[in-house]
Amino acid sequence: MHRVAVIAVPPATTFDLSIPELVLGEMSVDGRPGYEVRICTARPGPIATSSSLEVAIPNGLEAVADADTVIVTGTGAREDIDPRVLEVLRRASAADRRVASICTGAFVLAQAGLLDGRSATTYWAKSDEFRSRFPEVDLRPDVLYVEDGNVLTSAGLSAGIDLCLHLVRTDYGAAAANAVARLVVAAPVRPGGQAQFIETPLPPENGTSLADTRAWALERLHEPLTRAALATHARTSVRTLTRRFHAETSLSPLQWLLHQRVNRAQELLETTYLPMDQVARLSGLATTDSLRQHLSRRTGLTPSAYRAAFTRRTNRESVHAIT
Repeated sequence: MHRVAVIAVPPATTFDLSIPELVLGEMSVDGRPGYEVRICTARPGPIATSSSLEVAIPNGLEAVADADTVIVTGTGAREDIDPRVLEVLRRASAADRRVASICTGAFVLAQAGLLDGRSATTYWAKSDEFRSRFPEVDLRPDVLYVEDGNVLTSAGLSAGIDLCLHLVRTDYGAAAANAVARLVVAAPVRPGGQAQFIETPLPPENGTSLADTRAWALERLHEPLTRAALATHARTSVRTLTRRFHAETSLSPLQWLLHQRVNRAQELLETTYLPMDQVARLSGLATTDSLRQHLSRRTGLTPSAYRAAFTRRTNRESVHAIT
C-alpha cells in the first residue's frame, strides 16, 4: 500500500484538504486500498481554516516519517508557517520521497526551499504574490500541474483533483485513474506525460459550450473524426468550433483528439491483450507506427514496454473503485 501524508497548514483551505482522501482513497487493488491517507498537522487538534469551519486533525507530523508521498494543501499562511512543517518537508524531499502541493500549498514548499530552481505552479490569482516572494522559482500559472523531479505542484482548487488523478495514473496506470475519475465525477484524466518533468500538461477546460461535443467525440475516438464532423455535431462552423475549442481547452480540436486517443491507447494496453494493430485502430491512432510514435513521445516507452510495465500493476478485474 502506498502511504500518503497530507499536511494541513492553518488556516487550511477545507476543499483542498478533502481532495487527497476523496480521490486517492477511492481506489483499490485486488480488493485492497491502493493508498493509506493520513491527514496531519504540526499541532494535532482543532485547526483554523479559511472558512467558518474548524477542523480537528488527530495526527501529528510523525505521520510524514514513513510516507511515500507528502502533500501540502492550500493555506492562507505566509510568514508564520511552523518551522517543524518546513523541516519535515526538507527531510522528505532529501530522502527522495514524492512531495506535492495543492493550490497555495506551493507557498509552503517554496518557503522550505524545495522549489528553488524548479518549475512550479499555484493558484493563478496568487501568482503575482508568489513571483514577488519567490523570484528564484520558474512559476507557470497557466497549467494544471507541474512535475519537476520528485516535486509536484498544482493550480487552485479543482486542479488538485487533476494532480491526485495524475498520482494514481503514475502509480497504478491510466485505467485505474480513469476509473477513479468516473467515480468522483471528474473530467477524464488529463495527462501531461510520464517523464520526470511535465512540460505541457493539458490546461484546464474553461468553458462548457462544447462539452457535449467533447463527450460525443470520446465515444467515437476510433472513428476518423474531423473538424468538420465535430463542427456538425456542435452545429457551428469549423472556424467557430476551432475558436471555441481553443478558448475552452487551450488546444485545437485535433490536438485535443490526439491527447484523448493516446490516453485510450494506454487504457487498452493496460486492460487488454489485444494485438498492437487493434489497439491502434480502436484508439483512433490508426497504425502501429503512429501508436509507437505518440506513446513514446508521451511516456518514453514503446507500446510493448508500456504494457509490460503496467499490466503487472493493474487489470480490468483487479483495479476498481471502492463503492
